[in-house]
Amino acid sequence: MNKILIIVPAYNEEESLQGVIQDLRSHVPDADILVVDDGSSDGTAVVARQSGVNLVRLSFNLGIGGAMQTGFQYARTKGYDIAIQFDGDGQHLAAEIDILLATLNKGTADIVIGSRFLNRGDYRPSFFRKIGISIFSTVLSAIIGIRVTDTTSGFRAANRRVIEFFARVYPEDYPEVESLVLLHRAGMSMKEAPVHMRDRTGGRSSITPIRSAYYMIKVLLAVFIDLLKK
Repeated sequence: MNKILIIVPAYNEEESLQGVIQDLRSHVPDADILVVDDGSSDGTAVVARQSGVNLVRLSFNLGIGGAMQTGFQYARTKGYDIAIQFDGDGQHLAAEIDILLATLNKGTADIVIGSRFLNRGDYRPSFFRKIGISIFSTVLSAIIGIRVTDTTSGFRAANRRVIEFFARVYPEDYPEVESLVLLHRAGMSMKEAPVHMRDRTGGRSSITPIRSAYYMIKVLLAVFIDLLKK
């Protein structure tokens, strides 16, 4: 039986975190949960402690890249076979983790991405986010040679090969797209599985229209620089 770790990166997610943990425990009771508190200024760490899950507190905010690499390093050290990224804002559905695991367990992919766009659902991104997702999808699909519809998804399941790789190498800022390019260059494979996404259950998103444009430019530059490296 695979040893599974669910990594929950959380930055000021006090309002939603308890519900996220309860959802995970209800649907994947055999998995361990690790909350990586990314320098939160609210009660995120308190909620995690009171819930009895594993907790790593970062001294200051590193961003999603630093939080996730911390989770992968924990997974590598503790000998987990599978690591699942599950955001702390309540937008993902724990019941759909089985969908990712079913695809991963076929052994035809090293990482499985939960895509909000494979099946028609209720998720409607903002105008600016929709443009960014479309551009990222076009660029990444051309690079890796297969169609990827949801490059910015924060709902992913990775095998031991990916855990080992990401524990050593992981983009620092806005890492979702670039991390897939790095995996491709390292000879690893990926697939998507259809999932749904709901509105965040608490807190506020930090992605504004200005930050969306900054995000898109920065990620594209990082991807092209990665492609130029030997």
